[in-house]
Amino acid sequence: MKPVCLVMGAGAGIGGTVGRRFAEEGYHACLCRRSDAEGLDRLVSAIQDDGGSATGFLLNAIEPDSIEDRVAAIEAEIGPIEVVVYNLGAQIGDRSLADTSAKAFEMGWRLGTFGLYRLASAAFPRMEARGKGTLLVTSSTAAVRGNGGQHSHAAAMGGRRMLCQTLNAEFAPKGIHVAHIVIDGAVDAPDTLGKLLGPEGFEKLRESRGRDHDGLLLPTQIADTYLHLAKQHRSTWTHEIDLRSFSDRPWWNH
Repeated sequence: MKPVCLVMGAGAGIGGTVGRRFAEEGYHACLCRRSDAEGLDRLVSAIQDDGGSATGFLLNAIEPDSIEDRVAAIEAEIGPIEVVVYNLGAQIGDRSLADTSAKAFEMGWRLGTFGLYRLASAAFPRMEARGKGTLLVTSSTAAVRGNGGQHSHAAAMGGRRMLCQTLNAEFAPKGIHVAHIVIDGAVDAPDTLGKLLGPEGFEKLRESRGRDHDGLLLPTQIADTYLHLAKQHRSTWTHEIDLRSFSDRPWWNH
């Protein structure tokens, strides 16, 4: 029975690429995303064509019990979840306070913080019983710096960061590695940045900063870092790490 890497938010960018990288290392990748069944099937097929093992699930993390039921089913039907990747975004775009509705603000919290709480509540008791496990949490610059127009996103990501710290404080001594990964820059991902900018804007950005310029974070390289974190010896666990292109200014210098 293969160990399982569960990815929440397995799109065409970081999430799907991380799942594919873990499958290359012998994990069974359980890939969850909210929509786009065809894209999910393509990702699963690509992993299988490369000799890996994967299963895809459509999952709306906002729905009650959706996360909890999926964790239970995977543990019962596929295998023990050794690595969980929480990659659900909570970005609603730049909005003034007046343009940030209560519903939009709450949505950011539900995806950014509450979903992570639910996932940990479902997976950690099982990991604790086995005495090992890894939670890798994708985060963003908003977790450490609140910019104008980012009321919902910064609150959600700041909460995500603090939740990672409290989870680490309780569960690291029990053998569960919690890593908070700050993506401090633009990612070459068509399903996130590409949707925000639109096809034409995304292509212009790729031409000016991406490709051979190495000015956009590459999902394949990010995935290597996630794998490294999952393989760390417990005597040298990393709790927080930030990733950015060599040409980007760090968040603390802005």
